[in-house]
Amino acid sequence: MMRFLFAALATLALVTALALLFREDAGYVLIRLGPWQVETTVAFLLLSDLFAFVAGYLAIRFLVQTYRTPRRLAAWQRERRRRQARRALNQGLIALAEGKWSQAERLLLRHIEASENPLINYLAAARAAQQQGALDRRDRYLRLAHQAVPGADVAVGLSQAELQIAGRQMEQALATLQHLRQIAPRHEYVLRMLVRLHERLGDWEPLLELLPEARRRKVLAPEALRRLEITAWKGRIEQAGALGEADHLAALWRQVPRPLQQEPELALAQARQLQALGETAQAEGVLRKALHQHWDERLVDAYGRLPAEDPAHQLQIAEGWLEGHEHNPVLLLALGRIAVRARLWGKARGYLEASLAMHPTVEGYRLLAALLEQTGETQAAIEALRKGMALTAEDAAALPPPEDRPAPAHSEEDTGTTAPLPQPEALSEAPSRPAATGTERVQ
Repeated sequence: MMRFLFAALATLALVTALALLFREDAGYVLIRLGPWQVETTVAFLLLSDLFAFVAGYLAIRFLVQTYRTPRRLAAWQRERRRRQARRALNQGLIALAEGKWSQAERLLLRHIEASENPLINYLAAARAAQQQGALDRRDRYLRLAHQAVPGADVAVGLSQAELQIAGRQMEQALATLQHLRQIAPRHEYVLRMLVRLHERLGDWEPLLELLPEARRRKVLAPEALRRLEITAWKGRIEQAGALGEADHLAALWRQVPRPLQQEPELALAQARQLQALGETAQAEGVLRKALHQHWDERLVDAYGRLPAEDPAHQLQIAEGWLEGHEHNPVLLLALGRIAVRARLWGKARGYLEASLAMHPTVEGYRLLAALLEQTGETQAAIEALRKGMALTAEDAAALPPPEDRPAPAHSEEDTGTTAPLPQPEALSEAPSRPAATGTERVQ
């Protein structure tokens, strides 16, 4: 617009200057060509030349524009389709976010041939198809995404793995991630997804192989990696125990890094498996070494429940922990258990009563009642049972009213039986508090 205005002003100035120049004398021009001759003024000749130039310029410009019209029309149509594709993509993503899966899929595929980035369209359409349970369409869109952008193997593969995991196709997701691991071995998100998938599948050995690199690349927080390592070793211990071979279980325990052998969760898992295989002495050694390195009440409780071959020696070891923990009710209860197995009734009663004085528990009263009955103190045994039942009643009173909680699928009243009491020899992670239903003979 500014150039046109400048040209108009320049032309007007030129015409004005020429008019002033030729106002007094228009000049004379004679042009002869063969038998032809033209006589005119200089002013008219200049105006004629100017007109001819303008007419020629406009004619040439018209011809050029006419020649360019098809290409310009095609470019306009392409831009129009691109605008339509952008609008359809935006609307499709909004529909996807709103959970309108069918509408989102339809919009995302509309005008996709004109899309500036068809990868986004196909990946989003694959998610919409999966939400509708159309796994065949999902896989087809993923293939089209790969064909549309051949260099986006990792992006398409990660989306495929995420969708497969969401669709509970774990084995397919594992194959996808392993392929990505081959083509992008340094990709941190691929490594992170592979670690989490092995965890979900319970593939503990491959998970342990990946953890050093995961720790080096910091794909997860240090505490999360530590918990993963503990979980993986615990899983391997349980798998080894299920094989029923104590030697294999012991060999695996030697593979566990020494700092992790002191972890209460792993020590408990190893002790349980050893006890289940009849290796009580090895189980006692695992718990004792772990407690020597790291005090933990779960280990203490498990040690008290372990039926060692020599309970007197076991009691002597456990009494050594009283120094610094003489007021620990869990330790005192464990000492009471061991003393009962050693048939040291006086010590057992003293430890049990001391534990109950600090922290009354149903299980503690049950053990004390069984001990008192064994020694012939029936009334005292009944009183201990009553106190244990009172604790059970307090726990029941803390429950919400029946109308505020769902009914159990199978209650004790339906069967006419009560839950069995846990045996002192059973290892557990924490002391239980079942209701006492009767006295127990101390062996």
